[in-house]
Amino acid sequence: MSDYLIRATGYNGHVRAFAARTTGIVEEMRRRHDMWNTATAAAGRTLTVTLMMGAMLKGDERLSVKVKGGGPIGQIIAEANAHGEGIAYVTNPHVHFELNDKGKLDVARAVGTDGFLYVVKDLGMKEPYRGSSPIVSGEIGEDFTYYFVTSEQTPSAVGVGVLVNPEDRSVLAAGGFILQLLPGTPDEVVSRIEERLGQLPQVSRMIGEGLTPEQILERVLDEPKILSRTDIQFRCTCSPEKVSQALVSLGKEEMTALIEEKGEAEVHCHFCNERYHYDKAALEEIMQEM
Repeated sequence: MSDYLIRATGYNGHVRAFAARTTGIVEEMRRRHDMWNTATAAAGRTLTVTLMMGAMLKGDERLSVKVKGGGPIGQIIAEANAHGEGIAYVTNPHVHFELNDKGKLDVARAVGTDGFLYVVKDLGMKEPYRGSSPIVSGEIGEDFTYYFVTSEQTPSAVGVGVLVNPEDRSVLAAGGFILQLLPGTPDEVVSRIEERLGQLPQVSRMIGEGLTPEQILERVLDEPKILSRTDIQFRCTCSPEKVSQALVSLGKEEMTALIEEKGEAEVHCHFCNERYHYDKAALEEIMQEM
């Protein structure tokens, strides 16, 4: 089944909601970066939320998220836009621990709880929007819930999950949802949603059992009104052309030194783990174009 996300409303427009299945894109991220299980779960949850936040944007707007909790995983960096395109990586992909006392991957231990969650939105304005909030648990879903409440003043509930095959480290299921209460939401609606959320199974379990994003929202919103559906893709903005432009920006003096001293160059993209190699002839060709 392909990855996609939906935008919806519920309870007569009092609640806006997003839900996504991200199994494929999280597996692509894991494969490219050779991630170990706990790192995959942490980064996959972050990427899933970032993709759904991207669905809150318009046109060519985009956002980036940084989770920096002081744990052994280092930083989690994720980016997404309004078209369902996203990407993510972690400082240290080779992190894995035994299951925690709840029988789940110990994401909180990998992420850490001494740090902040940062969000930067490029909305096409002169200056980007910047928001942040302290990390409260390292479980990602709870941290984004706290971010929405404190930084964007939007009461929200965020649920995300990643199920990893313990044998070959592949991603079996990944996805999540975001529920946001709009101003004036009746107390009975809030109570009803809280009750439903308390009865909800783990997100990774629901995705693993084959539930669609629509069916997940039906568990908490009764009859959600689906507004849009967007396919999700793993897409990086790097390209051979951009890398060549970066080399050109070094200037003739640095390029000459690079050719004479090393005779080659390799540029590594942290997001997609792609490596661009240039031998001496290729570097000299770039020099001629300069």
